[in-house]
Amino acid sequence: MVTRPVPVRCPACEGPLAVKALFCPACGTEVHGRFALNEFALLPKEHLDFLRLFVKARGNLKEVERILGVSYPTVRARLDALLKALGYEEEDGEEDRLQVLEALRRGEISLEEAVARLREGKS
Repeated sequence: MVTRPVPVRCPACEGPLAVKALFCPACGTEVHGRFALNEFALLPKEHLDFLRLFVKARGNLKEVERILGVSYPTVRARLDALLKALGYEEEDGEEDRLQVLEALRRGEISLEEAVARLREGKS
């Protein structure tokens, strides 16, 4: 028997689905009630695949970058999208700070300019 991911949206109205029953394939026991899905079960495949890779790489973004063959900013953007999908929004200004640091790393701005931007809170 093929096991598929739990659907999280109603095929008729696109509303969120709820879990009502659980079944043990070993002994046939069924449990009925109202059960909440955790935030990871609700992730789209794209985010779930990235999360699995991130955990496998022990949170090392440079390793994720190497495995995916993409740039660090791309990996960081995917992580930010995952965090947003999970409801873990970044603090205000965090994205701007990262953009300043990335511009400094690429040599697009000087150290002095980066320090000034970080102090002003601007990117």
